[in-house]
Parts: sequence; C-alpha cells; structure tokens
Amino acid sequence: MSAAASFRHLDELHPWNDRQQMLECISVTAETADVMTFAFRSERPGWFRYLPGQFVTLELPVGPEPVMRTYTLSSSPSRPFSIAVTVKAQNNSIGTRWMFDTLRPGMRLKAFGPLGDFSFVRHPGEKYLFISAGSGVTPMMSMTRWMADSAPLSDVAFVSCARRPDDLLFRAELEVLSGQMPNMALGFIVEGHAPRDGWHGLRGRIDATKLALLSPDFRERTVFCCGPEPFMRGVRAVLEAAGFDMARYHEESFQPACAPDPAELAARAGAAGQEQAGTATITFALSGKDAACLPGQTVLQTARAAGVRIGAACESGLCGTCRVMKISGEVEMNHNGGILDDEIEEGYILACCSRPRGDVQIEA
Repeated sequence: MSAAASFRHLDELHPWNDRQQMLECISVTAETADVMTFAFRSERPGWFRYLPGQFVTLELPVGPEPVMRTYTLSSSPSRPFSIAVTVKAQNNSIGTRWMFDTLRPGMRLKAFGPLGDFSFVRHPGEKYLFISAGSGVTPMMSMTRWMADSAPLSDVAFVSCARRPDDLLFRAELEVLSGQMPNMALGFIVEGHAPRDGWHGLRGRIDATKLALLSPDFRERTVFCCGPEPFMRGVRAVLEAAGFDMARYHEESFQPACAPDPAELAARAGAAGQEQAGTATITFALSGKDAACLPGQTVLQTARAAGVRIGAACESGLCGTCRVMKISGEVEMNHNGGILDDEIEEGYILACCSRPRGDVQIEA
C-alpha cells in the first residue's frame, strides 16, 4: 500500500488499546554496542496515547513460557503513530538479549500499558532539572522530545552521565535539541575517557560542584532522576546536603518506593486470614478452575499454584502487567500506582497485590 493510500487523519483513528491490540515492530536501531532502540506501531491503524516518561511491559516469547519485561518509552506522544523503547542488554539479560538477537521488523508482541507516574505532567514545575545515567536517559528523552515539539520555551537543565563518551546515549540529538530550545542547558559528565575520545568536558562522578556548574539554580528546579540505584542514591545525597526541597525530587524505579518489612507482611497476612475466616476459593473463569487461596496469599500466588497463567513482571503493584478483571467478590489491593482509578471502577485488580476477602471470581 502506498503512503498516500494509508494516510488517515488522527481523528479518524482509535488509540491503541493493550486489551485488544498487539504491537508490530517496525524498526531496530543500534545506538551503541549494547543498546538498541525498538520502534513499534499498532497492528491495526491507530495512535498511541501516553504521558512522556511512562513505560510499557512487553511479553517476550523467549521459551516455552514467555517473560515480562518493563521498559520506559523513549519516544514522544507528540509523534503518536509509533512508540519506541531504548534498551540495554546486561550480561545476565534474558528478555532483552532475546530482543537483540531475535526481534525484527514485522514481528508482533503483546504489550501492557502505558503506565507510570514519572512525568512532568504528573509533577509540574516552573523549570526542570533532568539528571540521568546510562540508559536512564530514556524517560528524559521522551519528556525533552515532547517539549521540543510542543513547548520549546520550556526551561530545562539536562545533565547526562555515563562511564565513557561513547556511552552518552542520544548525545548528538540532545545537542540539536538544545539549539532549538532557547531555555535548555545541556551538560555531560563521564567517569573516564581515552585520548582518542578527545573529551574536554567534565569527568568523574556527579557531585555538588559539578551540579552547580551545570545548573547554578538547581535548588529552584523540579528534579527528575533516573539511572542505576547507586547513582540515584548519590544524587539524592548531593541534593539533601545542599538543602534541596526533596518534595520536588522524583525518580524512576521499578521497585516499590518503600517495601514492607517481614513483620509488616506477616501482620498483613494475619489480618487477611482473620478477615477471610478460613480458606477462600478463587474461580478462574476462562481457565475453568477453582483453587483454594490460603490466608495471606495473593490472587497471583494462587493462580500459579493452580497452573493458571497470569502475566506478571514487577510483582510489586507498579507495572500493571498482572491486571485482571474481577467478576465477583472482594479483594484487599495494596498497589504502588500500577492501576488507574477508572480501571478499578471497571472491576480490574492487580493479581500480584490483591488478597481475597472471601470467595472471588476472576476472568483468567
């Protein structure tokens, strides 16, 4: 089909729906030796509706049982006909390594989302400071690309950190964007470099001195930070020591903000057991199975014991992958933002963090 024949106005198309539509890979781009960008479109003519900085969870068919992996979108919703994830393959990667070796244009994947609270839309400010390390730059790229397209006068200080100059993802594009956005200040920090790199910028790890050089007014900004946990911990320490108002600090992490300790989990399980006054029964309607849910167990744990497959990734109520429809009954759900209020009103729950209060019927 020609480009002209496939043209549709945006208002003639429907937004992508993760409950009904698959994603089709349309391009694979090598960013560095161990980083690739995978772009997708809807398998049906449509467009993508999400907030800059949100993530999706991909179902990857790596073997007899697929695995779920959560990736931040590096694309911008200001260009809504496709989405992209930029991913780094670690030494022990399973899902990501499969993507590198196998995923090619034309292949289709199931996806869940988009979801996530890490966006300037959810945490607005007068001016922003984006701090990233390595592939943690991806949500910052989504937000900056949107600003360049839709709000080019936004006041943004962008600090990108990496081990070596070659590891600075999107460096060339960021330099172009900073030329298009008059209120954007761009800075790079690398831990080390070789003579051939010709590096004349800042070296070492981010600290109060380097931060003040790259963003003198950082105390007045709303900060978004993403990178490995040790990196984010270091940034938090720098900001706290400088007297920064941490209410304006936001970081991306696929771990619960505050994991309960074992005593709290035991108390929660005990409370659930008292409320249930015995073992509850979960009916998995599509699978045609009834399973006993022991006191304190989640819907997901019971499903696995019964051989009912419910997709799950983070298992902490963040990613939304295990969202299922509750047909009847009541549950106690303690999530971390992985489900929307209107989805809860429709009857959806997150199986990983929902415990039955009596008999429950689930669409799974």
